[in-house]
Amino acid sequence: MAKSIEERAHARDEVLEFEREFDAPAALVWKLWKDPEHMVRWHGPEGYWLTHCEIDFRVGGKWKRCMSRAADHAHWIYGEYLEIDEPHRLVFTYVNDFDPFETVVELDFSERDGRTLMRFRQAPFPTVEERDSHGWGWTSSFGLLASYLAGVKAADGRLVGRPRRDGVAEDIVAIRKRREEANNADSSNTG
Repeated sequence: MAKSIEERAHARDEVLEFEREFDAPAALVWKLWKDPEHMVRWHGPEGYWLTHCEIDFRVGGKWKRCMSRAADHAHWIYGEYLEIDEPHRLVFTYVNDFDPFETVVELDFSERDGRTLMRFRQAPFPTVEERDSHGWGWTSSFGLLASYLAGVKAADGRLVGRPRRDGVAEDIVAIRKRREEANNADSSNTG
């Protein structure tokens, strides 16, 4: 059962907010947020991968992940699930061991014609620089999510490839390359 979280007003500089559309139904996008076996294949910005992923997917449950970019690098992030309304809304706290503050991440999913619009909101940030740094990380990660979703959708929701170990999994690179080739072919046919 979902726990209601009211959106608190924050100054514009304290909020990271954007929308992203995915070519997959909301239930499939949701599955990739909920299942650690999927998450280790897409989560984290390019150049990073997960070496640890725990998910207790329930209101009050904890999550914990370790992002890495090298053998001796550990970037721990963790939090608690505050609201879960499958497959429409997900809210959780977000703590980064490198930052002395906690934020709340809100994800709202709406589906139309088999595509999912995700509204992302994270706040509050103490500085614009912190906000923008997180913006880069999430934007990069959601690009990887979009690529991984394409493969999972083609595989009827099954796991695709191996967990990322070198920053970008081979299966994501292959999917991205096929998409670029198809776009180039479409462009040359219309031009």
